[in-house]
Amino acid sequence: MSVVAVIGGQWGDEGKGRVVDLLAQQAQMVIRYSGGNNAGHTVINDRGTFKLHLVPAGIFNPETINIIGTGVVVDPAALLEEMTMLAEADVTFDNLYISDRAHVIMPYHREQDRIQEALRGDGRLGTTGRGVGPAYSDKMERIGIRVGDLLHSETLLQCFARALDVKHSLLQSYGGTIEPLPALHQQFIDYGQQLRSHIRPTHPLVQQALRRGDRILLEGAQASLLDVDWGTYPYVTSSAPGAAGACQGAGIGPREVSHVLGVFKAYTTRVGGGPFPTELTDETGDLLRERGHEYGTTTGRPRRCGWFDAVAARYVCELNSCDYIVWTKLDILDELPTLRICTGYQINGAKIDYMPSSVAELSQVQPIYEELPGWQTSTDNARTFDDLPPNAKRYLERLEELLGVPTALISVGPSREASIERVPIAALFA
Repeated sequence: MSVVAVIGGQWGDEGKGRVVDLLAQQAQMVIRYSGGNNAGHTVINDRGTFKLHLVPAGIFNPETINIIGTGVVVDPAALLEEMTMLAEADVTFDNLYISDRAHVIMPYHREQDRIQEALRGDGRLGTTGRGVGPAYSDKMERIGIRVGDLLHSETLLQCFARALDVKHSLLQSYGGTIEPLPALHQQFIDYGQQLRSHIRPTHPLVQQALRRGDRILLEGAQASLLDVDWGTYPYVTSSAPGAAGACQGAGIGPREVSHVLGVFKAYTTRVGGGPFPTELTDETGDLLRERGHEYGTTTGRPRRCGWFDAVAARYVCELNSCDYIVWTKLDILDELPTLRICTGYQINGAKIDYMPSSVAELSQVQPIYEELPGWQTSTDNARTFDDLPPNAKRYLERLEELLGVPTALISVGPSREASIERVPIAALFA
């Protein structure tokens, strides 16, 4: 088997784009399995710097098949805009396919997202307003529109008739509006024509690749602590961004997955609302934000920064059967004289070593910290584990102990070359 799933181990923004770009160089197929254009991967390679929101990271290799999977919700306008941006860097798309079963984000989804978030007032979730949540909601309500429907005018009309009966009433009650049906229908028929050569049933493609033993990379968005079931509900995304969701969204059985890589920053960040036990609101938090350029790829919002939370990270590793860890942004910690790791929580005088399911309870926990000395020297040029300062190695080894999972890769900078392979990438696909 040679299927590798890459999942975010925290609240997103762990640098998965950097990781999937590195692995995609050796993958023969890359499948984006969940989420929408509410998240982004920043990829830096010899062509430049790219912010990808829907197109899989394997697109830079014309020999790699790239699939936008069934579990993704697709905004056609955003996808076409992204493809135009990539085409300006001479990227071609003969190797890009979109599952005909993937659902479509409509303008009324964005309108609904915007209005509902505003109505939440102080209880705002921090959505991006891209319409992702309402699109997934319609999918579950069985009034969604799928990408394949855009290729059939009469079918699309029937889909709109079914959906708009509900949406008109809903948005009118909020004071919102919906475009007239004829204009909406024509707009999305046009999108379908522009994307026609890329839309197809992807299940046969994936199964053929599995039978050939191809190297397949499953590329996710968001992260496990934002999982709609296992994350910090309701401050979560609308999909299943973990390893189980990777199988579901890609159309691959769980026994086909050979390795699950959990991607973690060497510290912790979060965007939007919700509990964050190790958050730093002091100068150290500001330092991490500025050194790490911790601003959202999609929205530009400043990220909340804090110490590494090993309790939450261990929970993620257990949920996803992570057999390797990828550490990113180790270099951001280079200047700190002392580092802290959260090894447990305390609530109402009692110590716990698990992550509470209740947001109210998680908001009250006090982190229990273990301190380690920093290294206060640059790690930028490290290319082997032994190149790292002794205290940096000690820090990573302690994190491994706490999580019970070995390290595969360590990132010490944004470029492809700024990596340390403790496990060769080729071995991950073996």
